[in-house]
Amino acid sequence: MLCFRRKGYAVERDGEGYRSEGFLRRNGHLSQTKGQDNLVGIGPVASFLPFIRLQHCLCPFSLRVTVVDDGAYRRELRSERWTGDIMIDNGILQLTLSNPGGLITGIRYNDIDNVLEAHNEERNRGYWDSVWNEPGGPGIFEVIEGTRFQIITQDDNQVEVSFTRRWDTSLQGKFVPLHIDKRFVVLRGCSGFYTYAIYEHREGWPDFDMAETRVAFKLRKDKFHYMAIADNRQRIMPMPEDRMPPRGRQLAYQEAVLLLDPTNKDLKGEVSKNNISYLLDIDDIVQFDHLIPHGILKVDDKYQYSCEDKDIRVHGWICSKPHVGFWQITPTDEFRIGGPVKQELTSHVGPTTLAMFMSAHYAGENLVPKFRNGEYWKKVFGPVFIYLNFSTDDADPQVLWEDAKLQAEIEVESWPYQFPASEDFQKSEERGCITGRLLVCDKFMDEDYLDANSAFVGLALPGEAGSWQTECKGYQFWSRADEAGNFSIKNVRTGEYNLYGWVPGFIGDYRSEITIHVSSGSQINLGDLIYEPPRDGPTLWEIGIPDRSAAEFFVPDPKPEWVNKLYVDHPDRFRQYGLWERYTDLYADTDLVYTVGVSDYSKDWFFAHVTRFCIIISNLLKFQKD
Repeated sequence: MLCFRRKGYAVERDGEGYRSEGFLRRNGHLSQTKGQDNLVGIGPVASFLPFIRLQHCLCPFSLRVTVVDDGAYRRELRSERWTGDIMIDNGILQLTLSNPGGLITGIRYNDIDNVLEAHNEERNRGYWDSVWNEPGGPGIFEVIEGTRFQIITQDDNQVEVSFTRRWDTSLQGKFVPLHIDKRFVVLRGCSGFYTYAIYEHREGWPDFDMAETRVAFKLRKDKFHYMAIADNRQRIMPMPEDRMPPRGRQLAYQEAVLLLDPTNKDLKGEVSKNNISYLLDIDDIVQFDHLIPHGILKVDDKYQYSCEDKDIRVHGWICSKPHVGFWQITPTDEFRIGGPVKQELTSHVGPTTLAMFMSAHYAGENLVPKFRNGEYWKKVFGPVFIYLNFSTDDADPQVLWEDAKLQAEIEVESWPYQFPASEDFQKSEERGCITGRLLVCDKFMDEDYLDANSAFVGLALPGEAGSWQTECKGYQFWSRADEAGNFSIKNVRTGEYNLYGWVPGFIGDYRSEITIHVSSGSQINLGDLIYEPPRDGPTLWEIGIPDRSAAEFFVPDPKPEWVNKLYVDHPDRFRQYGLWERYTDLYADTDLVYTVGVSDYSKDWFFAHVTRFCIIISNLLKFQKD
């Protein structure tokens, strides 16, 4: 019997589905049958925990792994020696993986035969990839494909499969010099799947740089049009073809495109020929008249949808018919690089969803790990959770978004997971915990110690103060202190770390002088730690707030033709395209002058340090030699 309880309602097995007072459950989804409104009918068993108190659950669907040879037939997998695609089915979704490459070629869910773009080749649907180079060489984009498939775990509750690629010297210059083990996990009663990977660079192997690694998903463009990355950052997105000529025109860089004639007329607004003519060639001006009645131009740029790592927990796409959500959930930042305030990509036009583990975005070479002198390195990226949900309410995307956020909370609370089979992924009992209290000593503000209210406190590889911002090979673990400066950093992998931090309202970086050795099960209390912000005397004046944000400074409106309506009157309005050019508009002749005691930084201090464009006209004198 499958039983859920909330406000006295019970659901129990009845034939093919589960029938209750007001609800029918089939294949992991709920739909209303009597118009009850106290329970949202979405998601699988696991996703109902916030809505329904789960007392007992015996899922009727058994996990199975099958192989398809040339699409002709199926059979149970009982050996590691197979050719053909691998299918993992738990009765809620069916995951199809190429063999032995481990590419995600299909995800069947809720009567959608494949939520991925089947018109793309198999290497461009769902995949792990990297961007790497030999020292001094050009960057190489590589979709990571395995050469050996293996079933790691297969029982009634879990299937975990592995796709490995072993590196040797015969592959030098062709593939990134790493052993790579990609894992995929499907659990019983779970509306989604997990993926993680272990990267290993053996001692003595060739030097290389790795600028990026991630998991990417390309969804069906005919179905997924609504994107959500935060409560206040959601919208219907343009189609991929809207970014291509003649519908789109590239701006200052290839990711930013001016939408001239998007296929969805609802994405249009008002614009005149006068305020757009200088952006287009003369020939385009003639062709522009037919666009004016439709009205609108705007900018699409994937960087407008970036987030700070600490805020990237769930993002994804929604299909309206049927009402299905596809979500990428990252329960922790420990395997990311650059610390909690590094900006990173999320989802963007494609429709594309990314799980970014390592990149130089917004940072450049300082965040590119460089492996030299045959150093040994190993790291586990993930697991991340790919979650799918469904609602019978076809009108409101917020139903699926709210459920996805609740599922993200469940994943965060479940970290570190207990199910990964790899010994390289440390479980909770193998990890340690660091506690303490951070105080601020600033005699020019107070004779007594000040509580480090809401301080960011974290562990990263040993280094100098602030080095966590460019640390890109190890793991990082961060937490926020309470009002009194007390902090607790839980589930820390074994290893050696320095403790770092910063306190909103105070300049500078904190670093503990001691090296912290974390072992399995260790509980380390560091006691009171004192941070002394750098200063030579009392504060004479200051511009802004030292909190690693420019939110308090002046952010101009974009040019009318470059507006993304999502960011009008938005806290993240700094993400509008082309704001760097507005500085020249505001200060055409000279740079800004800020007068202490008179100027207001919210109005008079430009939020970013940018160059002022100047048009230089030179007269060339020609001399003719006799």
